[in-house]
Amino acid sequence: MADCEPDAQRFMDLTVPEYAYMFGFLQADGHLAQGVGRKGRLTVEINAKDVGLLRRFQQLTPYYSSITERTRATNFSEAHRSAVWTLCSLDARTALNDLGLPYGSKSRTVAPPTVAFARRDYLRGVVDADGSVGRTGKGFPFVSLTTASTAVAAYLCFYAGKVTGSERTLKRNARDDVYNVLYTKENAQLLAADLYYDGCLSLERKQAAADALSTWIRPAGMRVAPARRRWTADEDRVLLRLDDDAAAAAELGRTEKSCCIRRWRLRTGRTPMPASVSPSRK
Repeated sequence: MADCEPDAQRFMDLTVPEYAYMFGFLQADGHLAQGVGRKGRLTVEINAKDVGLLRRFQQLTPYYSSITERTRATNFSEAHRSAVWTLCSLDARTALNDLGLPYGSKSRTVAPPTVAFARRDYLRGVVDADGSVGRTGKGFPFVSLTTASTAVAAYLCFYAGKVTGSERTLKRNARDDVYNVLYTKENAQLLAADLYYDGCLSLERKQAAADALSTWIRPAGMRVAPARRRWTADEDRVLLRLDDDAAAAAELGRTEKSCCIRRWRLRTGRTPMPASVSPSRK
């Protein structure tokens, strides 16, 4: 882990990996409450087994904060033990709020920072708080994230696409109205190795789970799904110019079905028109 001493001038400098991770975790699992006047507080409550992470947050913060533990009944346990980190400093809360941690309800509105930030560390914080790393019931590696934020889900897909070469289509699930972003097998191995690098700040149990994914080897005979071919702006222009699925399929080396679906998405606005196509062509 990089040496990061708490300093008021450096606090929440998101180019520092530890602070980028911490901010991602707080966006997903923290709660910023505003009181009367200058009063208010930031709280994070996690399983007491993970209290070591809160102690690290406390060490990274150059303002007074406290950690307490409590036992309460939950849907999963009659005596669930949790640890709560509480930070009341107005300066600290203002810094976090300015970076994009809103007061009150935040699940849909949080988004990746607009300032420079350590990308994989930020995403690891989000995954540690609201995601999962491990193996499926069949033993396949997986990395997943459940979030209500379109911006966060889209950013994970963008970043993971660069790491794995795999695309994801965002769609809220019907039951909970949230996004469930999932990577499995080799894609999960690549993403986990990138996010959970040696010496990074993370939940110890998820670091261990990520490290264990590297031992998986695809069984002999298991088919590898071909990578999806992305549509380019030039292909979109050809598709719209020809306005004929069969002709476009022959020229672009695609199927008529894929051309039909792509043309429908362009015409209905579900996919943006390429830059050189005027609105009148829609």
